[in-house]
Formats: sequence, structure tokens, C-alpha cells
Amino acid sequence: MELAVDSCLLAGRLMIESGAETYRVEDTMSRMAIAQGLIGTQSFVTPTGIMFSLGKDGSTRLMTIRERITDLEKIALVNQVSRKLANAELTIEESYEELQRIASAHLLFPIWMQFIAAAIASGSFLILFDGYWQDVPAGVLAGGIGFLVVTYIHDLTRVKFFAEFVAALSVGIVGFLAVILHLGIDLNTIIIGGVMPLVPGLLITNAVRDMMAGHFVSGVSKGAEAFLTAFAIGAGIAFILSFSGGLF
Repeated sequence: MELAVDSCLLAGRLMIESGAETYRVEDTMSRMAIAQGLIGTQSFVTPTGIMFSLGKDGSTRLMTIRERITDLEKIALVNQVSRKLANAELTIEESYEELQRIASAHLLFPIWMQFIAAAIASGSFLILFDGYWQDVPAGVLAGGIGFLVVTYIHDLTRVKFFAEFVAALSVGIVGFLAVILHLGIDLNTIIIGGVMPLVPGLLITNAVRDMMAGHFVSGVSKGAEAFLTAFAIGAGIAFILSFSGGLF
């Protein structure tokens, strides 16, 4: 029974840390518990912690969530383990070993590839927002540098919102210099394209989906986190625009 509980908690932790919706985490944990004959279990999942109870006369376990990123492949792998356990294709021992392997695996793309993807996305959004083609190189550079800054500042300080503020600041500086040096035309669209990789789109989507599913605690928590991220981005850009206001 202890191994089944450990497996449920580990699966839930991996999914929350990878950016899964709250209702999906609770559903996965419930299906894994039922597959092991644990009827009547209860789980309470938030972005910062998981409580899992065996029900009446059973113990309750708590697990803290410290880091959250976006890793859809890890969510898919955990779901795959859950389905195989429910279909009796895996034993609980094999499932736990597979979950531990997923937990220790580094499935994200290399940083250079993420940099290229962020840069291309920034240039694409610049065109999408009716920007000039001449501004695409500046938008690509701003978006790529912003992504690198948020990654390394977060690794250095472990303060997410400060890293996003500094990254937005760097996007604004690159756009400002591009226009000053006549390498770009429209500062606004360069900045808009450059900050798009920083925008918490998945977090906002999950907040809305959790609210619609009735998970108001998780929905409000994720919404507040998205708001703070948006505030950090806006503050960084506003800081740069306050200096450039007299020049453009």
C-alpha cells in the first residue's frame, strides 16, 4: 500500500511541476489508486502542494511543490504510465521505477535550441502584430536575448519575477538601441514581439480551465502568478519607455 501511495504522489508531483491542470492531476492520481484497490481516496492539489488521503481510517500524506516549468512531454509520459497501470500492463513496482526514471530524466531541448525557437517566435509575432519586415532582425534578437536573460537570471537568483523583470528590461534595451542605431523602425512592435516568449500563456490557460472545473484555489493561485509575471514584464518595459519617451 505504501508503494501505491508513493507512486500516486510522485505522479502528481511530476505533473504539477510540468505544468498540468489541477483536475487532470487529481484524476490521474485517483485512477492509479483505484487500479491498486485503494477505494475512497481523496486528493487536494494546489500549485504549491499535494495532499493525498486514503480516506476513513487511513493516513494522509503531504508533498510540497517547489519548482514549476512547462514540460508537456513529461506530462504525457506520466499519463502513459498511469494508463498502463490501470490496464494491468505494469505492476506497481514497475510503475514506480518508471516514474522515478521520468523524474530524473532531462527531457527539455538544449538551451541553444530553445534560444532559436524563442527568437523565431518573436520575429513571427512581430509580423503577426502588423510590424515592419525591416524590424524582424531586431525583434528576433530582442526575443532571443530576453529568453537567455530570464533563463540565466532565474538559475542565478531563483526569483522568478525578478528574472522576468530583468528579461523585459533587456528586450526594451535591445529594441531601443535598434531604433537609435537605425536598425529598426517601430519600437512598439519590436518590444511586443520580443516579450512574447516571456508571456505565461499556458499558465493563463490552466488558470481558466481550473476555474471552469471548479478548482477555485488553484485557478486563483495560477491567475495571481500570471498577473505577477505580466506586472514584471510591464514594469521592465515601462522603465525603458520612460527614458525613450522624449526621443520617439
